Amino acid sequence: MDSNALTIEQEVRRWPGVSTAPGRFGAVAFRYGKREIGHLHRDRIADLPVTKEMREDLLEKGRARPHRAGVKGYISYPIQDPEDVSVVIEVLGWNYARAKAAAENAARSRAESREEMEDRA
Repeated sequence: MDSNALTIEQEVRRWPGVSTAPGRFGAVAFRYGKREIGHLHRDRIADLPVTKEMREDLLEKGRARPHRAGVKGYISYPIQDPEDVSVVIEVLGWNYARAKAAAENAARSRAESREEMEDRA
């Protein structure tokens, strides 16, 4: 793995609750719980899940491109210089925040459901 990808991996591994796992085609996948927040390939491409708005913004800026395998909801972002490292870390951070919020909402909903069941009993 090159130094830019290593910088990204080291940063993201420090975030509480993030795990890494081998991905397809030699990639390293970053997860928060069961949710993938992105992955890096050995050829210095980050594949990142994004919202429709994020996708449009990143594609408009000209560095990101549609996911190279056509996966909906993802973009591919080439990592060529330190500015790219910053952008990829930023997008991973957005995905981390969304995944964390979704997990917290799910936990809250489960707790509320348990309380309702206990109140009925």
